[in-house]
Amino acid sequence: MTEMETTTPATVPSGTEEPGIELVLEAVLFAASEPVPVKDLVAACAVADAAAGRAEVEAALERLSDHYRDRSIELVRSAGGYRFRVRQAFSGHVQAAQPERPQRLSRALLETLAIIAYRQPVTRAEIEEIRGVAVSTQIMRTLTERGWVHVVGHKEVPGRPGLYATTRVFLDDLGLGRLDELPPLDALRELVDLPGEEGGAAPVPETGSANGDAADEPESGR
Repeated sequence: MTEMETTTPATVPSGTEEPGIELVLEAVLFAASEPVPVKDLVAACAVADAAAGRAEVEAALERLSDHYRDRSIELVRSAGGYRFRVRQAFSGHVQAAQPERPQRLSRALLETLAIIAYRQPVTRAEIEEIRGVAVSTQIMRTLTERGWVHVVGHKEVPGRPGLYATTRVFLDDLGLGRLDELPPLDALRELVDLPGEEGGAAPVPETGSANGDAADEPESGR
């Protein structure tokens, strides 16, 4: 018996035997860096009948989700498809193991993101009117570079300012399938304080001006 044969788990098929759907799904999802659409999971399982294949794959995903129900990682579905992620209870342990941590999300950025999420589509001027302070170019750039917001059109007023809305990436990062699944406003900060984000920020206000912004996100300048 070769070394490979002695170290291969008994549950993994060998030779010409095809692996089960759940094993294929587990492998694909673990290797993915972003949510995987169901149609791509069906293709990965090489199911001949598309209609029956989707039902079979979704049933296998349910079984896989049950398998990880009591584990530190969970299988979740969002707007972009399925993915594995660390459960919130273990996010602190994961952060502690990282030698470098990203910059925390500032209060100013969270307030801006919340306004876009709950009032979209919205212009920058409308965001500033709600917050009571100017929105820095850096905040809008950060939200755009993270892939959380984008311009979906232009308002038919002088200057035709851009209308901002959230993206599918925003929903994926929050583990949501649709915008109508957004939680109450006061729960947004907890959701966007994703694993890997150091620290936290103050809750965002529903309306009115901010009570001060984080020092790392100056609000001057456009």
